[in-house]
Amino acid sequence: MADLPEVVSREEWLAARKELLAREKELTRARDRVNADRRRLPMVRMDKPYVFEGPDGTVGLGDLFEGRPQLVMHHFMFGPDWDAGCPSCSSAADGIGGLRQLHVRDTTLVAVSRAPYEKLAAFRERMGWTFPWYSSYGSDFNYDFHATLDDRVAPVLLHFRDEAELAEAGTPWTGGPWTESMRGEELPGISAFLKVGDEVFHTYSTYGRGIEEFHNGYPYLDLTALGRQEEWEEPKGRAVPRGLNVGGPGMRLPDEYGT
Repeated sequence: MADLPEVVSREEWLAARKELLAREKELTRARDRVNADRRRLPMVRMDKPYVFEGPDGTVGLGDLFEGRPQLVMHHFMFGPDWDAGCPSCSSAADGIGGLRQLHVRDTTLVAVSRAPYEKLAAFRERMGWTFPWYSSYGSDFNYDFHATLDDRVAPVLLHFRDEAELAEAGTPWTGGPWTESMRGEELPGISAFLKVGDEVFHTYSTYGRGIEEFHNGYPYLDLTALGRQEEWEEPKGRAVPRGLNVGGPGMRLPDEYGT
């Protein structure tokens, strides 16, 4: 390890900590403002009759709410021909514990993937997860919500950029434009919905680094001197990068790590 923090007296540490605390409070207030603006976003009525497969058979989007008015959905990367779920999505899913604190606030959490339900159920059992998980196999749902990209099915919108914008800004994978070779790419994301009477509305979606705070290890690691131990972090050299970042090549499924 190199470039470790300076060793100082307790008094000097407290002064530095108070200086950082002021910036942390600014960030908290800014987050509160952004959260309020998120709640003010307009919403879109869901008129398309999407069908999902779950433990009790075929259900509609409104059924996923389980009688509650709010729904939060993980778009979990698991393609129909895959043998296992995405490691980074599995990392986030591994941190989903009891849902009581959501349920008492009238909110349901589910995961949705494009793989057939039998694969999802088997993988869920392997991982020991208990959250509800549904298959959107055979429907347009993943494409319409840009969790699966294929311009033959729905217009491409990658991190809210269309093909023209991607041609200018570049895709996260290549830095270049969208190409036909990318058809079928699966993406992680999180969406939120609201049910009013019998009507369902889409209120929010986020992708990319917008979902990393739901990897429950990251907030704890961000408090430490060594951080997430990734190549992009500053200061450099404090620990050997482990390549465990979202989508990183070193990521493994949760049950593949040693104890």
